[in-house]
Amino acid sequence: MVPEQNALLEALQQRHGRELQERFTAATVAICGLGGLGSHIATALARAGIGRLILIDFDQVDITNLHRQQYKVTQIGRCKTEALAENLLEMAPYLELELHCIRITEENVEELLQRADIICEALDEPEAKAMLTNRVLEKLPGKYLIAASGMAGMGSVNAIRTRRITEHFYLCGDGTSDVSEGMGLVAPRVMLCAAHQAHTALRILAKEYEV
Repeated sequence: MVPEQNALLEALQQRHGRELQERFTAATVAICGLGGLGSHIATALARAGIGRLILIDFDQVDITNLHRQQYKVTQIGRCKTEALAENLLEMAPYLELELHCIRITEENVEELLQRADIICEALDEPEAKAMLTNRVLEKLPGKYLIAASGMAGMGSVNAIRTRRITEHFYLCGDGTSDVSEGMGLVAPRVMLCAAHQAHTALRILAKEYEV
């Protein structure tokens, strides 16, 4: 590890305490989908000192992504996994990354996610979100799953919250707003939901659970 990486980790230990930071450093979090939710979840967790991220997305960076996702104009056309990895390592060079530029399906869920301690669902399509949630709860019941539902529009940010559905399943969002209604996704509200997901992951690692 280079001196700069040591200095960054030492700074994180001073901020979080050695014991908690060691938990963060030892953790592996999978992020399924690297759009408005996933790219912000990854950024927050990287800055917090999570040791290893599994990044999964089949898509490429498009100009329409730039208003709410953690990518640059110079990265348009690149695979989101590679572009986001580049950005994350600029801010958190201590980070270990596992990249999968692939669509997540019923057939590959277990293989892709078996090494994760916590799984963040950040997919766009309702059918894909439901598939991932059902598959993880059925086939990987010991994993923590943090999903999202409802972050679109100009509604109050105070409506976005985190609920603990079961012992290992958390749901973040307002639970009602839909992308197909009104003006769709607005950057700050999406970022707020992503922050809920990222912070929930940190709280789980800190053994501070929602009631």
